Amino acid sequence: MTSQPEEVDTTSRTKLAGSAYKDEADLAARQSLYAWQQPSYDLPGIVLEHLPASTTSVLDLGCGNGKFLHRIRLERTHALTIGADISPGILTPLPPPTVAVDAAALPFASGRFDVVLALHMLYHVAELPAALDEIRRVLVPGGLVFVSTNARTDKAELDDLWSAAAADVLGVTKGPRRVALSERFALEDAPRLLEPYFEQITTVDLPGVITVREPGPVLAHLRSYRAWADEGGVPFDATIDRAHELLVRHLDRRGEFTISCRGGIIVARKSL
Repeated sequence: MTSQPEEVDTTSRTKLAGSAYKDEADLAARQSLYAWQQPSYDLPGIVLEHLPASTTSVLDLGCGNGKFLHRIRLERTHALTIGADISPGILTPLPPPTVAVDAAALPFASGRFDVVLALHMLYHVAELPAALDEIRRVLVPGGLVFVSTNARTDKAELDDLWSAAAADVLGVTKGPRRVALSERFALEDAPRLLEPYFEQITTVDLPGVITVREPGPVLAHLRSYRAWADEGGVPFDATIDRAHELLVRHLDRRGEFTISCRGGIIVARKSL
């Protein structure tokens, strides 16, 4: 028997602000897995390389724990950089200016920003067309938007691990996949979804392989999806425990666990 995956809503404002991103803990756990990736990418550095020298105002929309915000403020001191996120809690430790916002109703004047960052966050937006309209509205003519997301095949090995663990817990042949945050705005679809709003769309592909030799980083990553545990179709803690057992068995046998990654940063321009 095969268990069919239940659809998981990753756009609930209550869940995003109240649990998934109430603070940086789960986000930091997901980010930390990339410490074991090769090649290693300096993502804020890639954004800065593409940021025009003339930039004087940046909106970091969905800034999370401020990874990009801190770096831009450090290296572009002449630019006003505002951090914005749906969760007031995750903004609390960040230096101002920051503001809690709904991406589909931004509290800024039209043409306010030279650059908008929307990095690994558009898949959380329930009303994507409204959010893209708002991003375009607050950009100056010719302004840039930076978008990032992952491909559908990103970290497929984690899908397989979670599915196998869930199958054992549920007593079925094939368990549901883990929560796939990027699926609503996958790298393969992003240029097409951006085309009605922006032009000169280019993608910087960021493939890599994560190699771990102990279970901790993988388990921390899997646990970071606890906010959606009640929607995943499996007993969450029991599935984590079984994934731990399967992972230890794999590491004992092969010495390492590899995860194939494919993400990307997309740069697009508002028409003049």
